[in-house]
Amino acid sequence: MINLLGQFNCKADAKGRVMLPTLLKKQLAPVLNNGFVLKRSMFQHCLELHPMEYWNDISKQLRAQNSFEKTNNTFFRIYTAGLTPVEIDGTGRLQIPKNLVEYAGISKEVVLTCSAGFIEVWDKDSYEKAIDVSDEEVAKMVEEAMGGKKPNENELS
Repeated sequence: MINLLGQFNCKADAKGRVMLPTLLKKQLAPVLNNGFVLKRSMFQHCLELHPMEYWNDISKQLRAQNSFEKTNNTFFRIYTAGLTPVEIDGTGRLQIPKNLVEYAGISKEVVLTCSAGFIEVWDKDSYEKAIDVSDEEVAKMVEEAMGGKKPNENELS
């Protein structure tokens, strides 16, 4: 599993192509030739770009669920809506399909932000609105997400 870091401001052309920044391409180098999966995010109107290796792990988790339970079946359908295998072309561009450009409201300005092994693809204005939260809200989220956990020694190095 690769550890992706950073936030990158990019531009999308009229055909939905986004040139990946050099620093991001370097981070993706170990998985670049294996392809990616582009999908709708579950929680925001943005996209998620998953390296195929990461997506294969998620697929294992999905397959472990009973597909004959209606709730699971509905979840699978929603979770994989718009899912598209994609590659980064020889010039370092990501082609975003039109239906996903429309879903995420992507115009010319795009933000790529690394998050837990995958990359979120945002329209810049939508991203700015999504991160515009009060200091109190941020503090509460940090406490809920990280406050109850004590890192073990291996996590500190």
